[in-house]
Amino acid sequence: MAVIKLPAIYTFATVGMFSAVSNLGAGGTQDVALSDESQGVLYGMFALAGLISGGINNLLGPKLTLFIGTLGYTLYVGALWCLQTQGGTRWFLIFAGAMLGITAALLWSAQGSIMMSYPLEKDKGKAFAIFWAIFQFGSFIGSVIALAINIEKGGLDAVSTSTYIAFLIIIFVGVASAFMILPPNRIIRADGTIVRLDTTTKVREELVEMFRLLKNWRMIALFPMFFASNYLYAYQGSVNATVFDGPTRALNATLEGAGAITGALFIGFCVLDNKYMSRRNRGYFGLAVVASVVIVVWSVGLSWQVTFGRDYVAVHGKPINYHDPNYKGKGALFFFYFFGDACYQALAYWIMSALSNDPFTLARFAGLYKAIQSAGAAGSYGMDAMLHPLLNEHLASWSMLLFSFPLAFLVIRSIKETNYEDEKVFYVDDIKKDEMEAAVSDSQEKASLMVIIMRISKAAGNPIEQPRRRALFSHSVTEIFGSEQPKQ
Repeated sequence: MAVIKLPAIYTFATVGMFSAVSNLGAGGTQDVALSDESQGVLYGMFALAGLISGGINNLLGPKLTLFIGTLGYTLYVGALWCLQTQGGTRWFLIFAGAMLGITAALLWSAQGSIMMSYPLEKDKGKAFAIFWAIFQFGSFIGSVIALAINIEKGGLDAVSTSTYIAFLIIIFVGVASAFMILPPNRIIRADGTIVRLDTTTKVREELVEMFRLLKNWRMIALFPMFFASNYLYAYQGSVNATVFDGPTRALNATLEGAGAITGALFIGFCVLDNKYMSRRNRGYFGLAVVASVVIVVWSVGLSWQVTFGRDYVAVHGKPINYHDPNYKGKGALFFFYFFGDACYQALAYWIMSALSNDPFTLARFAGLYKAIQSAGAAGSYGMDAMLHPLLNEHLASWSMLLFSFPLAFLVIRSIKETNYEDEKVFYVDDIKKDEMEAAVSDSQEKASLMVIIMRISKAAGNPIEQPRRRALFSHSVTEIFGSEQPKQ
């Protein structure tokens, strides 16, 4: 499982720091309209690039793909810093958002391939849990920083240059760590199998496989799950901004990060990798747990949502502070919103990883997943930007989650107990044995050729023996290759 921790660390250092900056008030700019515009462009480009990002990862390899994927986060945080502290222009931040959408698709395709293909089949739930917990810790740190600033100053001012520099340094560490990733042919699982011997594919193969992927009924059945997985973020963020004051929003964001970490560890270790159940039954169990959490949490959320709208402050006179009596239970709701979200994301990744162990196939799965997911996120932010009633956004998000469960059930029904029997598996011991046999054979051939050379040289040195050279050469070749001699 150590190989999963490195992708988690560089994602923490890049995506996590991006999320941390986003928690510092409209991406640290205090300009909500500009932040929403750049985020919209980001998710739009993310959706488009995700369709081909898996193929690009398979062509370039995970190391180079991850390196390129991390660069967009550096550019975007640098653009925020330039805009706020150096008098930069607004268009540059939007451009950085577009570039980040493209590079993020590459990063998440490579990360998804590693997380789903490198572990053993019995450890794929735990792999997601470790990755998601470390990754979400970045968002948690940003929320804690925002909370501390709010408590100290009573509000969140523009982010200072020193804060941006600290985030950029951490991101650069993440960029550099991408070079530590090993290709699949150098990863040996605990059972002695090699992830894959080939390191890259060809353009033609990727085009054919992408076309097949879009016709795969399992992927089509998972489209609603992919689309719904990030749709809810716009609604939850809007509620947090509408109802609560600055310090309480930061506290809620901190609770969201804690909920995501807890949910990932719970479902990964206790549910999806339960060693007392078969793989398909673990899928059924995971689906039942996720559905139950979603139904209970969103039902509680609905009971509260029907009591207010976007005019909460106008009606009640002020936003809610965490010291107020009516804050009771609200923080727990945000905690469990993201507890359920982590469980939902884990189930989606686990189902995909149960369909194959091949890193190339799973890279395409991950790219398609992030493409559909980003399209859903872009749609939800567009709905929120048009100021639809919060109740409508709640019902839309919840209904999409519920609609995805029956289709996910059909896919889980098709999961086999193992894919090792259907996909070609290479053991490192067999590879070493073949290499040793090849080396021995090569040594024997070289020794035999030396004998030929010595015989011919001896014959060449004696004029009387020279007429025998051709017959001697033919006899030596017969000794090595048998009666069938190579054609001259």
